[in-house]
Amino acid sequence: MRPKIVIFFICMVTWLALTWSLQWLSVLAGALTSLFVAFYTWDMFNPRFSTAHLFSRILWFLYYIPVFLWECVKANLDVAYRVAHPSVPINPGIVRIKTELKSDLGLAFLANSITLTPGTMSVDIDKEKGYIYIHWIVVKDKEIEKATRIISGKFEPILRRIFE
Repeated sequence: MRPKIVIFFICMVTWLALTWSLQWLSVLAGALTSLFVAFYTWDMFNPRFSTAHLFSRILWFLYYIPVFLWECVKANLDVAYRVAHPSVPINPGIVRIKTELKSDLGLAFLANSITLTPGTMSVDIDKEKGYIYIHWIVVKDKEIEKATRIISGKFEPILRRIFE
């Protein structure tokens, strides 16, 4: 029951921060939405979920947001430059990266973070072997360790602190 309550409060605080309104209809809509999200998503979290490390996980998530946004801006500029200057070569391909993340939510977060960054798209996750297959607009290196460092090197250490 505790994870549901924690998820509800996180969703409700996020709702209030995004809407910036204390009107009763807005608060009611936020409460209903937060209840719905808490009820249907609590089992997605790590089975070892504990509120003991919740504060540090929230701090790591707050740190993750600007890191992700910065990587997204850099990738947007790179893709926009390649579109505006057709003479700049592209070298598309699918590469395999290694991940140490084990939880479903951590893997989903990493794969979605990679997909939301322009120029890359997660194609498949092999949870047993710990690989994510990525379509990359400019394959800079096919070696697993180097590709992993380039694509997920900024995301994975932070996501490990949040979800593992």
